[in-house]
Amino acid sequence: MKLSQFQDLLNDEFGDAYAAVLLKDLVLQPLADRTGQQCLDDGEDPKAVWLAICSVSGVPKDRWHGKPTKNKKTN
Repeated sequence: MKLSQFQDLLNDEFGDAYAAVLLKDLVLQPLADRTGQQCLDDGEDPKAVWLAICSVSGVPKDRWHGKPTKNKKTN
C-alpha cells in the first residue's frame, strides 16, 4: 500500500482532523506499542499500520479495505 492510499483511507474513515490525532497519539499494541506515525517513521508498511489502527479503534472489518461505495446505475 502506498502512503497516499493509507492517508486516504485514514481520512475517509475518521475525517482529516481526527485522523491526524489518531496517527500521532493512538498507541498500537500490535505494532510494539508505537503510534502510527512512529511506525511509519520506522519504515513499517502502511498497510500494517492501517490494519492495526482498524483493529485497535474498532473499525468494522468490512471497512478495513475502505468504505463501500454506492454503485449508481446509469440508464
